Amino acid sequence: MTVDPVALAERLRQHPSVRGKLAIGRATEQLGLSFASTGRPGDDAAILPREGGYDLLAGEGFIPAFVADDPWFAGWCGVMVNLSDIAAMGGRSIALVDQIWAPSAEAAAPLAAGMKAAAESYGVPIVGGHTNYGSPDLGLALTVFGRAKALITSFDASPGDVLVAAIDQRGAYRNYDNFCAALDTPPERLRGDLALLPALAEEGLVSAGKDISQSGITGTALMLAECSGVGIDIALDRIAPPDGVAPERWLVSFPSFGFLLSVKPAHVEAVSDRFAERSIWAAPIGAVNASSAVTLSFGKRSGLFWNHGSEAYLRSANEEPAYA
Repeated sequence: MTVDPVALAERLRQHPSVRGKLAIGRATEQLGLSFASTGRPGDDAAILPREGGYDLLAGEGFIPAFVADDPWFAGWCGVMVNLSDIAAMGGRSIALVDQIWAPSAEAAAPLAAGMKAAAESYGVPIVGGHTNYGSPDLGLALTVFGRAKALITSFDASPGDVLVAAIDQRGAYRNYDNFCAALDTPPERLRGDLALLPALAEEGLVSAGKDISQSGITGTALMLAECSGVGIDIALDRIAPPDGVAPERWLVSFPSFGFLLSVKPAHVEAVSDRFAERSIWAAPIGAVNASSAVTLSFGKRSGLFWNHGSEAYLRSANEEPAYA
């Protein structure tokens, strides 16, 4: 396989899932938030220090078209992605609350059934929320509360770190670019897989990280790089998609279990082995450097995906970058 990293980088840069994250900077600017604000926006969950550890708070709102297309799966994903956000921070989820809009209780039933099934599988209760049966359309958001003893943040990647990807590839696409490896998975495995992240955090094996979001490997790497004020070079030949999945699609896919971790070289083997022990694909796919560019490399060629030093991605356009 031959890849033109320059052309690929430009196509990925223009992908709707990548560009959709630009809304985050606009939203935080409207709220007067920055990377330095309480909770540190830019992380997968807000960090609220407490005695003996940290409380974690995160939430997800869903694209209306996604909810309308597959409401049961949207309900399942509402739980799943929130729990992934907490795990990405090195935490364990404690409870969820939901927010549902629907024309009637009958219309909301598939959403509720999907949420209930996921909450039971992952062993995290839904403890309440808000429901409105006067809406003309289905809408869904969920919030999760978690706790951590040690953190994995988006702000602590350092030049010299190795970028490790860990993705459960035992699944298939459900809709759009959502690659799901959870629906037929035994609950014990789902819970044990998520428990890997806080264990790695508590053992000090991971410097920084994020869960792979709707913007895929490339967009998530960019978010991690911007928060930490570093550059990342992604080696395309080290990324191995599941059988039958086009490499370019894989770079913008949203896996049900997928994380990018910034790891010291001495810990890469140990971290990769932990995932391999649970039959989760994990490998070093890139290098963290002292620039502000996220690049894609193949052989001796390299293409610029995004330079967050000259063009903000997550942070407000008016926010001074930490590395300046």
